[in-house]
Amino acid sequence: MATVKQMLMSKGNEVYTITPDTTVLDALRLMAEKDVGALLIVDGDTLTGIFSERDYARKIALQGKSSRNTPVWAVMTDDVVCISPDLPADKCMAIMTDKRIRHLPVLDDGRLVGVISIGDVVKSIMSEQQVLIRHLEDYILS
Repeated sequence: MATVKQMLMSKGNEVYTITPDTTVLDALRLMAEKDVGALLIVDGDTLTGIFSERDYARKIALQGKSSRNTPVWAVMTDDVVCISPDLPADKCMAIMTDKRIRHLPVLDDGRLVGVISIGDVVKSIMSEQQVLIRHLEDYILS
């Protein structure tokens, strides 16, 4: 089973971050520019939250708040579930399913080293299943 470290090596470990005082509108602009569904909120070197499309939909759009004037700290998810690089993909999937989240920041000795999405995990698991299927087909045909 692939680990988070292997997934990050495959996809890259670029992380898009913003500060807590960034406006929601600026956060949305960055998310659109980078084509990502979430941004990590950092204060100095400390991960303080995550801002996702879900946060926008539920805490701005549905509540009639202004994305132009609202700082992300006011609507971000501050109870961030983080993982380590050695966690296998199936454990990531279990965490995401249990917690109903789509993004997991990766911390190595307390340092932010990447983020994986549900899409990264699904791609990894599917790739491994395809290899297993090929091996089984080769075994059956030999």
